[in-house]
Parts: sequence; C-alpha cells; structure tokens
Amino acid sequence: MTIRVLGIDPGTTVTGYGVVEPAEGRLGQLIECGVIRTAARAPLWTRLDTLYEGITNLITTHQPDVLSLESVFYAKNVRTTLTLGHARGVILLAAARGGLDVAEFSPATVKKTIVGSGAAAKAQVGFMVQRLLQLATPPTPDDAADGVALALTYLLTKGVNP
Repeated sequence: MTIRVLGIDPGTTVTGYGVVEPAEGRLGQLIECGVIRTAARAPLWTRLDTLYEGITNLITTHQPDVLSLESVFYAKNVRTTLTLGHARGVILLAAARGGLDVAEFSPATVKKTIVGSGAAAKAQVGFMVQRLLQLATPPTPDDAADGVALALTYLLTKGVNP
C-alpha cells in the first residue's frame, strides 16, 4: 500500500502545499505542489473560508492518507502568531473532516530533516527538495517548496519506504 502525504505550510495570505508519495528506487514522487492565495486585504474570516475550501479541494482531489503540517511557532509579533493559529485551525478542521491522520513538525525539524541544519534558508530547503525528489528545478514559490518539504519530512521521519 502506498501512502500519500499532503504537506501544508500554513499562512493566511499564502499557504504552500505539496502532495508526495513514495516511489520505487527513490524517496518520493511529487504529485502536485503549489500555493493557495487569499486576498491580503480581505477580512480574516473570508481568507479562512478560502483557505478551508482550498485544503478541502486538495483532500478531495488527491485523497491523501496523512496531512503533514507545520506546527505553531512563536513570532515576535503576537498578532502574527494568533492569525497563523487561525489558519492552522481551519486546516486541522479540513483534515479532520477528510478523515486524515495529522502529523505536526516544527520549522526547525523540517529544515534539519531536509537540509541537515535547523537554521537552513528557504533557498536551501528548495534545493534539497529538488535533489531528494530528482526534480529539474526546485518547486516555486518558496511556500510550495516548504509544503513539499513537510510531506518529505513525514516520509523520512516515519520510515515510509516504497
């Protein structure tokens, strides 16, 4: 049985995602990646609704087995942390309603797993995602690469092999 992982890098304006599953002879195969964009000036509840619908559509389309989500980090700006918590809430709701298991990873854990350093830059994460999945170019934008990195972190840390 092949496990399909939906990785999500949450945000209220841009949410990155990547769908990955193990592949014969390599770590994984990228099924799709991209971003869900919301209108930055729209009310928060409107952006959250757009985000929920986007995640729900990804779950319906790709039928993942697990959702790999970036865990809460504490930003210097309390408002940013709180707003990100709202985004994570609707993503977790979509996962629950879709019957998915959820795995959460800190940003430092993702970077350490993918790059080897918890302080890696976004460009390094994208480069290593490209290398690990044998892609011609890194996924773009950076938020999409982060979503793919979250899916790969699940596969690497849970010992999922093809």
